[in-house]
Amino acid sequence: MDLLETISDLAIEKWKRMPAPIRLRELIRTIRTARTQAEEREMIQKECAAIRSSFREEDNTYRCRNVAKLLYMHMLGYPAHFGQLECLKLIASQKFTDKRIGYLGAMLLLDERQDVHLLMTNCIKNDLNHSTQYVQGLALCTLGCMGSSEMCRDLAGEVEKLLKTSNSYLRKKAALCAVHVIRKVPELMEMFLPATKNLLNEKNHGVLHTSVVLLTEMCERSPDMLTHFRKLVPQLVRILKNLIMSGYSPEHDVSGISDPFLQVRILRLLRILGRNDDDSSEAMNDILAQVATNTETSKNVGNAILYETVLTIMDIKSESGLRVLAINILGRFLLNNDKNIRYVALTSLLKTVQTDHNAVQRHRSTIVDCLKDLDVSIKRRAMELSFALVNGNNIRGMMKELLYFLDSCEPEFKADCASGIFLAAEKYAPSKRWHIDTIMRVLTTAGSYVRDDAVPNLIQLITNSNEMHEYTVQKLYKAILDDISQQPLVQVASWCIGEYGDLLVSGQCEEEEPIQVTEDEVLDILESLLISNMSSSVTRGFALTAIMKNSTRFNNTVNRIKKVVSIYGSSIDVELQQRAVEYNALFKKYDHMRSALLERMPVMEKTMTNGPTDIAQTNGEAEPGIIDTKPVPSTQPPSSQANDLLDLLGGNDLQLVIPTAPPPKQSTVGGELLDLLGDLNLGAPPAPVPQMSAPQLLLDGLSVQPLFNEISGIPPIIAYNKNGLKIDFSFERSSTNASVTVITTQAYNSTDSEMTDYVFQAAVPKTFQLQLLSPSSNVLPPFSAGSVTQVIKVLNPQKQQLRMRIKLTYNHKGSAMQDLAEVSNFPPQSWQ
Repeated sequence: MDLLETISDLAIEKWKRMPAPIRLRELIRTIRTARTQAEEREMIQKECAAIRSSFREEDNTYRCRNVAKLLYMHMLGYPAHFGQLECLKLIASQKFTDKRIGYLGAMLLLDERQDVHLLMTNCIKNDLNHSTQYVQGLALCTLGCMGSSEMCRDLAGEVEKLLKTSNSYLRKKAALCAVHVIRKVPELMEMFLPATKNLLNEKNHGVLHTSVVLLTEMCERSPDMLTHFRKLVPQLVRILKNLIMSGYSPEHDVSGISDPFLQVRILRLLRILGRNDDDSSEAMNDILAQVATNTETSKNVGNAILYETVLTIMDIKSESGLRVLAINILGRFLLNNDKNIRYVALTSLLKTVQTDHNAVQRHRSTIVDCLKDLDVSIKRRAMELSFALVNGNNIRGMMKELLYFLDSCEPEFKADCASGIFLAAEKYAPSKRWHIDTIMRVLTTAGSYVRDDAVPNLIQLITNSNEMHEYTVQKLYKAILDDISQQPLVQVASWCIGEYGDLLVSGQCEEEEPIQVTEDEVLDILESLLISNMSSSVTRGFALTAIMKNSTRFNNTVNRIKKVVSIYGSSIDVELQQRAVEYNALFKKYDHMRSALLERMPVMEKTMTNGPTDIAQTNGEAEPGIIDTKPVPSTQPPSSQANDLLDLLGGNDLQLVIPTAPPPKQSTVGGELLDLLGDLNLGAPPAPVPQMSAPQLLLDGLSVQPLFNEISGIPPIIAYNKNGLKIDFSFERSSTNASVTVITTQAYNSTDSEMTDYVFQAAVPKTFQLQLLSPSSNVLPPFSAGSVTQVIKVLNPQKQQLRMRIKLTYNHKGSAMQDLAEVSNFPPQSWQ
């Protein structure tokens, strides 16, 4: 007994000699005096060591203070995980101050990834049934912050009880906790349905706010709940009207507006309830008009409410006049000095321009002014919206503004702006001369930023404009005299000079004052392109071929052309050397064929197909040109996924075809169709026809016979339409083999966010042979702003009715989506 008393006395004496740990305020003051990061780190390490010692000695007196200091260090970014168990001990304490720090530490230091948080379940359950409302509130906050699905299942009953209590303090916290429970365990949603019905009758604004949040969560997660709560629209309208019409209320007033936070929440819930429902939308039209006209706009609070009102009006089935009012509000936002307000206005107008084009057009001048904004985010949104507003009536004025923007904008905008101008000019050009001038202006301004298909597209446009050849070649010649750094411009100019060099030398041009150019001057500029350090290998190929073509157009400089061509027969550039050697052979061995081989290219007609652009000549031949320069994504799934799809589709009589990379073997142009499709059972596409780039084809005068000729008369079908994804099938029949059908699929995304990693797979009965080519992209832009095209070739030798099963996979709003469907409504013309 004496020994025990001695040990106890020694421990008490040691404890008395130990200094009390510093308070949190003193720690904060000490850390702020640190001059360097290393000095601060040293202070933190020293304090952490003292806290660890205190924890090891089970010091209950200062545990609360030590955990509070640990939480401060955690907020500074230092590790504080060793205090997790101490938080649990504080939660189990009977003192409110200990519980408060313990629950705060649990919310900051614990989450559902750590098993230790399960030890809190019993403590939280006890505290949810505590006699003190503040302890119950702490437990509700902690469960609503970091409760796992297991904890939510165990404690949902206690939360539901507190949701029915008469204490408004607990009801609002219980409602927020119920939101977390529903997110973790959606199947528990119906448990809260009886208690939720009465929440909107509460007068307390805090309970009203949290009840609206709970209703919103339930409606977003369950279509049944959405239908059930639509009958609450009149009650929500009444609450919102009371907020607008009520007088000054000091406890809820923010800048003269009564409880803007509750107003915003109600507007969001009305947006969900009114979407795709005529009755609900009609019930809220009047109150939305009142909010839009009576809300003060001088403060940011009012602008926030107006913005939510606009989103609600645009999302429900509102009246046309109300939609115009909403767009006018966004137009006023564009004049606001706040950059954030201007940005959200541009973003909202971009979403609505497809449905309310004329209303947005009224604010075109304000939108164009935003192109001059210093903020790059506002500039980008204004540029996208400006292109969406372009039509046949305003094409000249809009292009003038966009070309000015292209000339002065930052480099990161030039590529997108140039592409947008090309597309708009091709769609709405008032004349061919204007079209050519516009594209040449873009190439002169931002030639190095344009897409790779700009060169073949402009060449095709020039070729088709017979009356503009003299004008175009003269303009391009002047352009490269001034600047040879823009490679796409130089390539087009070289091609034109090679094709129409005789028109340039003749000096005949009705469009503007002609210039006098000699044959030697033309050759001088082309030779300067060959030796310039700024010229790429492709540009040199254009220049050399232009020189060669002019050997049949010029009369006095043929010997000079022979000399230039012979020099490059020994070039270190293999492509240039090959061209020069072939041209030398034309001069020597095949000189009698030279004039026929180098004659002008015939007029071409461009037809859009899957991915590439086919430039069809008037003689029935076609030249493939590249239009999509983005790399084609690999969409070949692992073999296990392919087998799974066959199992899902009933693989006994079906074969799966997936897009793959072309095999290395090649076939000749005149190969048999059955040979091309011979490997289909293995899921491989046909061997490709050897292709050359459009510029080289146009320069060399080569052409490729198409395998399939388009035959009209087969009606298209909608193969799939679900969840905002729509897939159309259009059909062509082969003129060389009546058993072959070519199906072009076009996928559209009508939702408000893009779909990525899009993969289309197909399976057909084994009596058919099917080939699925690579898609044009794997990203579907929102609002049906573009499509992904893909070609399917089907060999049906027995002329049986076609049926197909498809599998679709894509990512949408962060979720991986997958669906299976069967297509059996093929028109008889596609298979008979």
